[in-house]
Amino acid sequence: MNNWFKQNGQHLMVIVLFFGITFLYFNPVFFGKTLGQNDVTRAQSTTTEINHYREKGETILWTNQIHGGMPAFQIWAPYPNNMTTWLVKAINYSFPQPVGTVLVLLLGSYFLFCVLKLNPWLSAAGAIAFTFSSYNIILFGAGHANQVAAISFFAPVVAGILLIFRGKYIYGAAVTALFLALEIRANHIQMTYYLFLAILILVGMECYHAVKSKQTTAFFKAAGFAFVAGLLALAVNTSSLWSTYEYSAETIRGHANLTQKVAKTSTGLSREYAYQWSQGVEECITFLIPNAFGGSSRGNSAAHSNVVKTLTEIGADASEADYLSKSLMPSYWGEKPFTEGSFYFGAVICFLFVLGLFIVKNHIKWWLLSVVVLTMLLSFGKNMPLVSDLFFYYAPFYNKFRAVESILAVAGLCFPILAVLAVNELLLNKDKKELFKQVKLAFYLTFGLSLLIAIIPTLFLSFKSSDHQSVVAQFTEALKIDQSTGNTIGNAFVADRKAAAQADAMRSCLFILLAFAGIWAYLKEKLSFNILSIAFLFLILTDLWGVDKRYLNEGTFMAKQDTEKPQLREVDRFIDQDKDPDFKVIDLTQSIMNDATTPYFHKSIGGYSAVRLKRFDEVIETHFKKTVNLDILGMMNTKYLIITDPNSPKLIAQLNPDVCGHAWFVNKIQYVANADQEMAAIGTFKPKETVVIDEQYKPLVKAQELSAVPASSGTIKLSRYFPDRMVYESSSPQANIAVFSEIYYNKGWKMFIDQVEQPYFRANYLLRAAHIPAGTHQIEFVFHPASYYTGEIISLIASIVLIIGLLLAGYLGYKERKTAK
Repeated sequence: MNNWFKQNGQHLMVIVLFFGITFLYFNPVFFGKTLGQNDVTRAQSTTTEINHYREKGETILWTNQIHGGMPAFQIWAPYPNNMTTWLVKAINYSFPQPVGTVLVLLLGSYFLFCVLKLNPWLSAAGAIAFTFSSYNIILFGAGHANQVAAISFFAPVVAGILLIFRGKYIYGAAVTALFLALEIRANHIQMTYYLFLAILILVGMECYHAVKSKQTTAFFKAAGFAFVAGLLALAVNTSSLWSTYEYSAETIRGHANLTQKVAKTSTGLSREYAYQWSQGVEECITFLIPNAFGGSSRGNSAAHSNVVKTLTEIGADASEADYLSKSLMPSYWGEKPFTEGSFYFGAVICFLFVLGLFIVKNHIKWWLLSVVVLTMLLSFGKNMPLVSDLFFYYAPFYNKFRAVESILAVAGLCFPILAVLAVNELLLNKDKKELFKQVKLAFYLTFGLSLLIAIIPTLFLSFKSSDHQSVVAQFTEALKIDQSTGNTIGNAFVADRKAAAQADAMRSCLFILLAFAGIWAYLKEKLSFNILSIAFLFLILTDLWGVDKRYLNEGTFMAKQDTEKPQLREVDRFIDQDKDPDFKVIDLTQSIMNDATTPYFHKSIGGYSAVRLKRFDEVIETHFKKTVNLDILGMMNTKYLIITDPNSPKLIAQLNPDVCGHAWFVNKIQYVANADQEMAAIGTFKPKETVVIDEQYKPLVKAQELSAVPASSGTIKLSRYFPDRMVYESSSPQANIAVFSEIYYNKGWKMFIDQVEQPYFRANYLLRAAHIPAGTHQIEFVFHPASYYTGEIISLIASIVLIIGLLLAGYLGYKERKTAK
């Protein structure tokens, strides 16, 4: 036992250090506080109905809470047969969030650096550099839990791949399968896709070196193990991946239904939408100097001293000047719509990364450089579209993702890897004189660039966004000041941005100088390598900690009871008096696609979802841009419209006179040839009388399309409401067509009439309809997607195989160590 502690003592010390750092940074969460996360607040309204049933121990895979109804796969769904579900739960229950994810980031990347055969303290320095890269911290603050969770598994997945190609086939495959399964289970396919691109390049590099060294047999063996590990990880996540894949085809990331909306690509997001958050080419300087582009769009009062002074001089009092300095123009001056902060990898890390390009001999350097170059080019999106457009139009699935700048999360791992490999090369390379030449070159490049920004910032940067003058004109008019004064205030903003960039440039100069001094001392044999590694650990931590605290600090945390939630309004209380179990509400004072309030209290037409159904999106884009179509709202059973009282500023609920109810029989059928005709028809029809049906569904309407008896002589009503199971009772003297106010989605909904499955079809572009026989009947719509339920069976089998593989790898590893002794 004593021998074990002696062998692993440093690793234990590193783990204790990680816990200590995490406790210090995220201290408030250990005392009952939580992060006030913007996107989490918005997501609470999306999950209202899901959570209502979860509290009763029931699971729903469909929710009517937002956008009239949609599958819940990408909101929340349980995957109990997936073994990684329980591992994630164990992490979340063991630590308050986001501490569990931070520890996974630290320990997972520490494992990677150990696989790279670096000493524990240097490995710890690399792990800290990756974990506290500003983008990860910003994601925590913004509430992108799934995204940062996916990023947290990047490093151990790469470690597993490297182990396989080093000949540790079974152990490496087990590690790869486990962490790739966890990566996929994090349910942020975009991040997983970006990781896959990096791994593809890594495998390509390994193939090249295998061919060059005539070791192709070993390569193909390793590639085979890696492929099997990947398949197993996919199989473990069958239920989630299958459901997501099936659903994605029907979302805004799927095909266009309207021919006039079809662009060059009609099977993904629009180029404009996908490229909305593109990294500015010049903005990459923030890797080295965090406030070069102003940091966050939110800014802070300390950064606006020139603006406050100018506003005070023209007559504003102190509090008014402070308020205006934060609201007139953001600190951030890049071309993104807004940003929570910059990508900062660290001045020390950038210096060491450049050094690594010069001195690292391991061929992994070329993989890291290739990935960094590719991710940067792809992150530029609309700002340098040559490479990005090639991927957008021709790479499978790439056009399903938006916010292309987020691919820099992969670069955020590559920078620390090459940086710590550079430090390790100082130990391996005995030619100290030649090393020092390369160190000086890296120092001149990074320190010199920082110094130039500090001294002559306008040499590289303008500190003005492209719409600078229009923004100045807007606040000039709003404040009712003359143009000259407006320009003076605008120039004060530019001066503050310049000052912030200069201050951070000097800060980077200091950290680079300290890193250079440490290397100089080591090469002059004034420091041991262990001391140098520990010094870099704390230097990197200090560097990143200071910048991270700008984005996530004590003020970001709040007591759980104080977390921002939509407040129940008087109009909501009025609507809640209606005990009908299934009607919709629309708040016309809010954006339909961004309403975070109404869905918190009611089943809503509004809401927010990046995976909303394409047909719903097309209806809103076509018929709700300029006016409100009450007939379309009525057919979706939108019973209440929240509007502003014309006689007062308060909100009132107006009953929709055209509401159709849960289901109804119709008197007339209007057939259309395609989606364009169907969309046009629902803009002018009366849904209570007429149903619009695509001709492809004619065989399901049957011969007796409509009876001579008016539809009003038959009745159909909702008798039982459950999101995954809707039960109706119908009574009609003759067969007829019934329209249901529920969203059509044929990848899981089945209809039963008197417990016998019957076909149904799409009507009115969005809704379900069916031929209902004469007489009295019970009609059920049941949501039972095979992608989920059959997928869960496959997930269970794969999980068992993975557990067996992990046990086998553990046994073989134990046997190998025992033999070595």
